Amino acid sequence: MNRLDSIVLDFAKQDERVPLTRNCNDFQELHQLNPVHSGILAVYQDSDPVKNMSYQGIVRAIANLESAGYTLQNQFIVLNQWNY
Repeated sequence: MNRLDSIVLDFAKQDERVPLTRNCNDFQELHQLNPVHSGILAVYQDSDPVKNMSYQGIVRAIANLESAGYTLQNQFIVLNQWNY
């Protein structure tokens, strides 16, 4: 886990923002260490670039989360599962 990641999450917590990251493992570890935050949105990447989410896919996944009324508070959310 990179110390800079914890600084990013602390900044997001102070401003009540939800970070969007592709650095999933480090942010999941931070979430497990301190699960109190505004939420973390994670996008996993595949070794095959064709399988990776596009920017449009990320926007669609966030819209799907919003329309479902899903609570972000204190959650580590994998956006890949919301891309439909």
